[in-house]
Amino acid sequence: MSDDFDDIQAIFFEECTEGLVTAEAGLSAMQNGDVSAETIAGVFRAVHSIKGGAGAFGHADLTAFAHRFENVLDEIRANKIAPTPGVVRVMLGAFDILSDHVEASKGNCPRPADEAMLAQLDEVLANKGVPGDGAPAAAAAPTPTPAVEAPAPAPAPIDDDPFGFQPVAFDLDDFDSPAADGPAPWTIVFAPSRAAMANAGEPLLVIRELEALGARVESVDAVVPPLRELDPENAYFTWTLSMPGEVSDGDIADCFDFVAPDSKIEYRRSAEAAPAPAAAAPVAAPAFEPIEAKLEEEIAFEPVTATVEDLAANMQKMVEAIAAASPTPTEVATAAAKPVASEAAAQTIRVDLLKLDMLLNLVGELVIRNSILADRLSPADRQRVELPELARLTRQIQDNVMSLRAQPIRQAFSRVPRMLRDLSVETGKQVQLETFGETTEVDKGVIEKIGDPLTHMIRNAVDHGIEGPEERKAKGKPEQGTIKLSAEQRGARILVRVQDDGRGINRERVKAKAIEKGIIPADAQLTNDEIDQLICAPGFSTAETISNISGRGVGMDVVRSNVEALGGRIDIHSVPGEGTSFTMILPLTLAILDGMIVRLAGQRFVLPLSHVLETIQPEPGQVKRTSPDTEVIEMRGQYLPVKRATEIFGLNDDRPIEDSLVVIVESETAGSVGLVVDTIDDRREVVIKSLDQNLHPIRGLGGATILGDGSIALILDIEALVSAPPSTRFAPKGIAA
Repeated sequence: MSDDFDDIQAIFFEECTEGLVTAEAGLSAMQNGDVSAETIAGVFRAVHSIKGGAGAFGHADLTAFAHRFENVLDEIRANKIAPTPGVVRVMLGAFDILSDHVEASKGNCPRPADEAMLAQLDEVLANKGVPGDGAPAAAAAPTPTPAVEAPAPAPAPIDDDPFGFQPVAFDLDDFDSPAADGPAPWTIVFAPSRAAMANAGEPLLVIRELEALGARVESVDAVVPPLRELDPENAYFTWTLSMPGEVSDGDIADCFDFVAPDSKIEYRRSAEAAPAPAAAAPVAAPAFEPIEAKLEEEIAFEPVTATVEDLAANMQKMVEAIAAASPTPTEVATAAAKPVASEAAAQTIRVDLLKLDMLLNLVGELVIRNSILADRLSPADRQRVELPELARLTRQIQDNVMSLRAQPIRQAFSRVPRMLRDLSVETGKQVQLETFGETTEVDKGVIEKIGDPLTHMIRNAVDHGIEGPEERKAKGKPEQGTIKLSAEQRGARILVRVQDDGRGINRERVKAKAIEKGIIPADAQLTNDEIDQLICAPGFSTAETISNISGRGVGMDVVRSNVEALGGRIDIHSVPGEGTSFTMILPLTLAILDGMIVRLAGQRFVLPLSHVLETIQPEPGQVKRTSPDTEVIEMRGQYLPVKRATEIFGLNDDRPIEDSLVVIVESETAGSVGLVVDTIDDRREVVIKSLDQNLHPIRGLGGATILGDGSIALILDIEALVSAPPSTRFAPKGIAA
């Protein structure tokens, strides 16, 4: 039972995460000036849902804080508190405490200190805003002017009163109005959704909860179909209840926390529900007749003369009429199927990522078995057992599994606006954010792991890149700096870029700091790209003092290590005085790729086909050495740089260039480059196995795979190879086997 409870609670925490994302997006929109009813209602619903779920699982601290937070949001939603900038700032602070309460409920951190924030929320409630906010706290709710009632018509005189009663005149002012003693009572109408019973939504539990607050059932209406159409799992009842006016609308809403959204739920003050009485003409009182005559008239029965045959004929007519009016079983089935189909189309299911990972691993094993069969069967046997068809189906399964894991990168971008506003306040710099490509879909695992790198790159751009308003004005730039955050897909890679229009990298200062900290020797000769990469070195920082934003030398180091752990790399491009861009180049998928099996110094490697343009058998003199460390190849009147992977990995290879092949590959940073390989063995789909998880990350390698004969081949990282400076060595000898 405990395991089931933990599973359900885990779902609640997932919903909390979604609710926090929605609330933060709404509050950020409110801070930017979007105070529409839809935005405010979205934040209110998110906090209300968190409160309701927390109460169900017994998280008292989270429930109590969310309830106080919700009270203020409810007043804003009802236009009793204006969403001024000061009020929104308080709401953002309350959101931070709410997030901490959620983490504390998970057991990830101690209970946050929320007394100061609760005092601020109470102050906003009491003052209907933030004093001195520069805007009216809220427009006072207009006091409704009581309608002047027309005097009631005098009762008409009753003539010929057989009982001799005399009319008695009453003055309505002699009686106290019930409404004067307190607020008008509530009228509640509740009709459960069509499939409430099928979804374990017992409506009587809601009725009992309302009755516990003092409600009284006034009526129950039912529209019950014929017996053969009756579905015991459907709800056909509508309850009308009255509730004392002292009960708040928030307490009433709490009773419907776990009611399906398609149910009918209405609650309003009885005074609001009652229509205004129309002026009616005086109605004369009826004249009474002697009661004896009235009784004789009502009790006068007509004799029955119908025969049994007449009754049988009438009964037959009734049966035929009912049959004609009732739908056929086919019509009933068709009508019942329509809503079910529409409901099924909107259904979703939560799946644990571990299960998707397991499914993806099984697909990978299927690809490996397919490769083993391809190695052991002759071409004729492959066609006979339909091996190509098996490979096609396997790839379709893999694509579908990957699509289940793919999510818009908007989730990672959503936290940036709030963080940027906080940094602007802390640094005194004016910064605006521009985002592009938020709908780009990325693997769920990538989204979860780029959060920290993205945070450090934004903080670095604000603290080190963007200048202060006065400095920008002196340089002829707008006082407000700009940070562009973008994502795009290029081939089998995802590019996430953070670009600022700040001062750029001061390479002389960076090099001097690196020498001072002992990262590089004093006589080191570095290119501009190599100097730019120094800012990602562990412990490196150009900040003069340690602050809340930077100075400890861990930010960009975290960026590079996290990106490399994902099988990607970080690219830095800077122009002094114009700005800097940091680009995370990440793999689109982390599972299967189309690869070309090549040999380097007799050892097999996998070259991703997505980078390959063409393959050339060089002729004598076609490849020329322009310096001791660089070579080029002449192709159709153009010269392309040539890289020898054997030299980069430190592998012994004395093969003449004419006996090798040059594979022209395309990269994001270096364009088209020739990569020298010994031979090309085959083309295969390969399963990527992480080196970071199974060994340790090695620059220039994107992972490993198992070939059809059971041997291991390393997967080349083309971007790292072609962008490596001359004489670079990524790994010692014997890296592959």
